Amino acid sequence: MHHPAIHVTSEIGRLKKVMLHRPGEELENLMPEYLERLLFDDIPYLHIAREEHDKFAEILRQNNVEVVYLTDLVEQSIVNQDVKDQLIYEMIQDASITTSREREVLTEYFRSLDNKAMIAKMMAGVRKSEIQQFEGKSLGDFLRNLNNDYPFILDPMPNLYFTRDPFASIGNGVSIHKMFTATRHRETLFAKYIFTYHPLYKDTRVWYDRDENFSLEGGDILILNEETIAIGISQRTHENAIERFAEKVLTEESTFKKILAINIPKQRTFMHLDTVFTMVDYDKFTIHPNIMRDMDVFVIERDKNNKIQITHETSTLEDTLKRHLHLDKVDLIKCGSSHMIDAAREQWNDGSNTLAIAPGEVVVYSRNYVTNQILEEHGIKTYVMPSSELSRGRGGPRCMSMPLIRQDL
Repeated sequence: MHHPAIHVTSEIGRLKKVMLHRPGEELENLMPEYLERLLFDDIPYLHIAREEHDKFAEILRQNNVEVVYLTDLVEQSIVNQDVKDQLIYEMIQDASITTSREREVLTEYFRSLDNKAMIAKMMAGVRKSEIQQFEGKSLGDFLRNLNNDYPFILDPMPNLYFTRDPFASIGNGVSIHKMFTATRHRETLFAKYIFTYHPLYKDTRVWYDRDENFSLEGGDILILNEETIAIGISQRTHENAIERFAEKVLTEESTFKKILAINIPKQRTFMHLDTVFTMVDYDKFTIHPNIMRDMDVFVIERDKNNKIQITHETSTLEDTLKRHLHLDKVDLIKCGSSHMIDAAREQWNDGSNTLAIAPGEVVVYSRNYVTNQILEEHGIKTYVMPSSELSRGRGGPRCMSMPLIRQDL
């Protein structure tokens, strides 16, 4: 029997294979002046962030999950010199580097590195000072004349360790995303190369591509079961993207029958749907206490003439989930319990952003101890990972993982 390279039909089916990105030098290129541009509020300490991340990977491996790393997959996708040159060209193109001299120098610089080092550099960003050393004096003079004191010739990609966002595994295919912010746009280039050239992944069905006009991000996509996908209409995912995605996914080529587009507040604390609620068991969900009120849900499905139709429902998250997942009852576990202060604090550190590795078993951040205790009280088994540095990037275990294969429920 042919086993597809990607297979995800739920949020909670036993996790078999997952893609992570071990934080790299890109975190050492975060500067206070440019944090906002790079979507960070703080600067994680790389050495400890890596220790925490290795602990995360270790918890997964101890639970028989195969862990693969983004950098390895990209490296295995550079199958020849042409592909390498094309990646260099597109990376520079996407970084909107303006002068031909800068483009030339950067191209030469990347070509001088072996593939592994080149990928690490593309992720870490390139400081002007590195290029001066690479090129000698004449370029140093040239760069000093670039009338700005911005220190990078190529920006770092510090958000990469949140592998949830640039692409998403959906059924036996993937959606490669158009990111909401310019700073994350280049991250999806790596996915493009993996799904075009990687020996194992190159024939994967692509439901959505990075060249689309409207943004869609992985944190907004939850695979509730083999027929139902929830997508947040958020600050970072546009309603037009969801409709376009629905056209592609709701076909004979997938098992999915409907998409629930859930309208969530357009603000940074509710960045993606998965910071508002995640699925932890067949009938249990973690939720942000602030969304207990009625929500607007748009149900997208095909009618009997195969036309896409959209129905608007207004109801609580609880009723929506019961109705569409055919459950008699659902247990909504409030992040930070019902205390306004605890909820806000643990939400800030992604208390409701858990990663299910099997029904009723989740990986959580140690710092969200209020939420973790409540999960345990609701019969959920928690695997606790250290989180003092990783959490500074505003994303939890779900944000930091892209499941590639889950067992069917």
